[in-house]
Amino acid sequence: MQQMDDMVGPAAHEHPGWCGHASFHQRMEKPTEVIMQYPWRSRELHEDLTTQEEPKLAEFYGKYCSKPRDIHYFNDLQVEVEHNHDHQHGRTAGGQI
Repeated sequence: MQQMDDMVGPAAHEHPGWCGHASFHQRMEKPTEVIMQYPWRSRELHEDLTTQEEPKLAEFYGKYCSKPRDIHYFNDLQVEVEHNHDHQHGRTAGGQI
């Protein structure tokens, strides 16, 4: 992951759509699969950046990946939950709830 960050990180940090570092998640059932989750100011700004990054990542994909990035976009949901029960909030091993 450090090699990928070294290649595309500096330009991403200067891009107007950048608004935070990624979090990395490795699938327990398939440890060779890593999910990177990034916050961005807008989908359009992220698409602009990924268009610039893809040529830089071609060699990286060939050396370290089974395929190029598979990018999905999500909307944040603002959810309010009432807590009328007494139990511990927390995560179990592996980050599962």
